[in-house]
Amino acid sequence: MADNKNIIYGLYNDEVDLLKAVKEANGDHLEIMDVYTPFPVHGLDPLLGLAESRLHIAGFVYGTIGFLTAFLGMSWIFTKDWPIIFGGKPHWAVPAFIPITFELTVLFASIGMVVTFYIINGLGPGVVNPTIDLRITDDKFCIAFDKSEVDSSKVESFLKRSGASEIHSKTI
Repeated sequence: MADNKNIIYGLYNDEVDLLKAVKEANGDHLEIMDVYTPFPVHGLDPLLGLAESRLHIAGFVYGTIGFLTAFLGMSWIFTKDWPIIFGGKPHWAVPAFIPITFELTVLFASIGMVVTFYIINGLGPGVVNPTIDLRITDDKFCIAFDKSEVDSSKVESFLKRSGASEIHSKTI
């Protein structure tokens, strides 16, 4: 591991306590490294200064690529490559293209968004991310601070004051 970090973190039992603690940390001008929760906590992103995700833009682009792939592909196949009249339909029967066009739009958008999400968040195959505490994926909420960026004694007193049920230090 080339990038070891010494961290100090506090565990909270409730998301309401976590939100209050993040507000207090912002008020005390403490640099929060990260916040870990077992489920999405509404209102946490603005408190951490995180911008809205742009994943929906990627989804639109991937969906457009799927739409164009299906529609232009079928248009070329049925008008130029293999122009066969079947069922009395013309070569370029646009209403018949709608189901396949819809399916490829959804397929490209969903797979593209999943791959983009994994790449952005470093969740690809073979990636091993350090785990601070196993309980943060189950029932605990965590605020972590990088010891190199903050005063440890100030952070420890903050964690005690803000209602952390446990306080730990760890190198990840």
